Amino acid sequence: NLLERKELEPKYKDHALTGNWSGYRDCHIEPDWILIYKISGTHLFLVRSGSHADLF
Repeated sequence: NLLERKELEPKYKDHALTGNWSGYRDCHIEPDWILIYKISGTHLFLVRSGSHADLF
C-alpha cells in the first residue's frame, strides 16, 4: 500500500512529519513501534524504525 500511495488504515496513524523530518512520513506498526519512511517517485525508503522514545 505505501508504494502504491494508497491510504493506510487509520489504526496505523500514518502522517507527514515536520521540522527536521519534513518530507518524511511515519506510521505506527504497533502502538509503540514506529516506521519512518519516504516515497520518492517509484522508490520507497524505509528510514528508521523503533519506539517513539528511540526515534524522537
